[in-house]
Amino acid sequence: MATDAPPPEAGAEHRPAQPSTEAFVAEQQSAEFGELRRAHRSFAFPLTIAFITWYLLYVLLSNYAGGFMGTKVVGHINVAFVFGLAQFLTTFLIAWFYSRHATAKLDPKAAAIKSRMEADA
Repeated sequence: MATDAPPPEAGAEHRPAQPSTEAFVAEQQSAEFGELRRAHRSFAFPLTIAFITWYLLYVLLSNYAGGFMGTKVVGHINVAFVFGLAQFLTTFLIAWFYSRHATAKLDPKAAAIKSRMEADA
């Protein structure tokens, strides 16, 4: 038995509904989206400023406080080496801390917005 109907697209039945442009604009102006944005910004901006300040302190001390940075801590390990390793440590700590923050505070709010927009579409 032959049919002239085209085969369904692969994955078409699992594709989420696409909200309209007006729905995105309305959602962007909603209080819930504003709360999500504030939760992200209140975490990301202060931490970014703190890390950039810490990084610039390391660079400035390396350039202008050679005596201090060259101070031996243990054996051949000096202050500059310890600060350099601390840069890596703080980078990983910030990534881990942000992941925890996003999982606890941002992801639930974003999922609620997403599911509401897909349901309304």
